[in-house]
Amino acid sequence: MGERLWALLRALAPERVRPARSVLLRQGDPGTHVIVLSEGSALVTLTGSGGERTLLSVRGPGELLGELAVLDAQPRSASVIAAEACRVHLVPAPDFLRFVERNGLLDPLLRYAIARIREGEAVRLELATSCVPVRLANALGRLVRAAPAGRAGVVVRLTQAELSQMIGASRNAVGAAIKPWRERGLLEAEPGGGLLIHDIEAIEVQARGTE
Repeated sequence: MGERLWALLRALAPERVRPARSVLLRQGDPGTHVIVLSEGSALVTLTGSGGERTLLSVRGPGELLGELAVLDAQPRSASVIAAEACRVHLVPAPDFLRFVERNGLLDPLLRYAIARIREGEAVRLELATSCVPVRLANALGRLVRAAPAGRAGVVVRLTQAELSQMIGASRNAVGAAIKPWRERGLLEAEPGGGLLIHDIEAIEVQARGTE
């Protein structure tokens, strides 16, 4: 979607601010609206029958959220949680569908949705077959690349408990994976919670060396 169309889509609803860890979309809810993410990053998570959450992907500025449920009139297949404070536009489903029809966007949006479904399938395969350091490094990589970089790195504002739940590992296993990265200065704990990532590429390389 080009800049002109993106601006027109944002103009369909006022901008709102959602705080970190707030639920933007809830799995199982009807598709009453789509979210235009203007600023911040969000986690797309799948909740299992036992309440466990799996991190499927991370979305950043310039992305649509929840459009598939609106396009196919089915319940939402995943939840979306703000990883940090986000600026969003909540476009009602009827307005979004009129916008899609008026601008001939149905086919591009369906291809976009299919690509994201395939991405989620690849993540689920990774969670089933990869060791904890690789799963954690990849999850951190997705978070880092969706966030704006600061002067000294990127802060991932998730606790070790939240990260462990999202990659299907114990908190102790996550702590053990983080320890050598912290000792090498690749990341550090933030005083207010979360991790400050200094070198995600080195973390990913070292994680692959543990397989």
